[in-house]
Amino acid sequence: MVEQLQGIALKPEELQWLLTPANFRQCLLERIATAKHSIYLAALYLEDDEAGREVMDALLAAKAENPTLDIKVLVDFHRARRGLIGHKGDSGNYLMYRKVMENNPNAFGIYGVPVKAREFLGVLHLKGFIIDDAVIYSGASLNNVYLQYNARYRFDRYHLIDNAALAKSMRDMIDTHLIADPAVSLLTQPPAQEVLPEKIEVRTFKQRLGEARYEFDGVREGNRVTPLVGLGRKHNALNKAVIGTVESAKTSLFICTPYFNPPRVLVRALVEKLRQGVKIDIVVGDKTANDFYIPPERDFNTIGALPYLYEQSLRKFAKRQQWAIEAGLLNIHLWKDEDNSFHLKGISADNRLHLITGSNLNPRAWALDLENGLLVQDETGVWGESFLAEQTHIMAHTQRLYHYSQVDTLHHYPAPVKKIMGRINRLKADILLKRIL
Repeated sequence: MVEQLQGIALKPEELQWLLTPANFRQCLLERIATAKHSIYLAALYLEDDEAGREVMDALLAAKAENPTLDIKVLVDFHRARRGLIGHKGDSGNYLMYRKVMENNPNAFGIYGVPVKAREFLGVLHLKGFIIDDAVIYSGASLNNVYLQYNARYRFDRYHLIDNAALAKSMRDMIDTHLIADPAVSLLTQPPAQEVLPEKIEVRTFKQRLGEARYEFDGVREGNRVTPLVGLGRKHNALNKAVIGTVESAKTSLFICTPYFNPPRVLVRALVEKLRQGVKIDIVVGDKTANDFYIPPERDFNTIGALPYLYEQSLRKFAKRQQWAIEAGLLNIHLWKDEDNSFHLKGISADNRLHLITGSNLNPRAWALDLENGLLVQDETGVWGESFLAEQTHIMAHTQRLYHYSQVDTLHHYPAPVKKIMGRINRLKADILLKRIL
């Protein structure tokens, strides 16, 4: 049972909610500026844009102020070495890293982690910004939209945990299972001297990552936080915690996911809870709040069909569980705020178990990507009001779905989307696509 998991003792004042991308950005920059001994940043990517360069400049300034500062940045190897989707030529973020670090006396390590041999087979989706004895945990990566550098933002969850044992555990896992592995390489190497990992090391990396664990001296009672890591379908501690959190619910579940495409095992667990009379609230982004949504006035490309594919998955689920919607047990909330996007993930059970994670709760996260999360067990209810306040904040820009017919069908989609979706349906390719997207 998930309630029996060992965790790190957590005091009431050690957990804080940042709530907004602006607060997240401010906290991250302030903590970097005042760091005393170490800064470890792990994200899918650190973008070559204004916000990404702002973070880079902050790290360089911190290193200049304190030359002994241990700074390590980890990003996905493949994502760093390609441009944005649709961009041609050599335009990866690693070029910015090289340029900034070249002959810089305040240089620090930016590491590329190749979880699999190809990006579509799996990426570094590990999250956490570990600065001294604190962890800023969010599913966000580092760029303009995640940090709301300009007007637009990508909404995520943001928590600050001031706990030395948690910070050490997360730092040690990175050092032991990522930095020290021969498959991981520096992305700042000059072209002439660049040494990339051997292909055999990359191919076998996933096997070694399957053994990764967060080590800590924990407790089995009281308010605590358990860091979890997982890769692959077998022996995946994070996946087990997802299902365990759902199965533990007696009265209520609150779930956030940006892309509604849950693995079958999670769907079965949710349906079983509905049959038991557990109330489930699911917050999911409207298709227009999806990262890949392309407005009709812009040129369309194939990647723009993804939001529609996810929407049809949601419609199918809602149709099958219409009985639960009508009974008031299943409440599906669609998030939309102008042209901003939705990227929240996580599960709360009975407002006492709270899984904070970067996992999208989909088949890709379940089997392909390296994921992590923090399970907060609130046995005394000390954080109950704060988690409810966060949920209220999340729901501010949502509309409830009262009937599955409120979700568009293929008939309502733009012509290019109809064409692609029709081809997918004819080839029955949606089953394969849902496993890798």
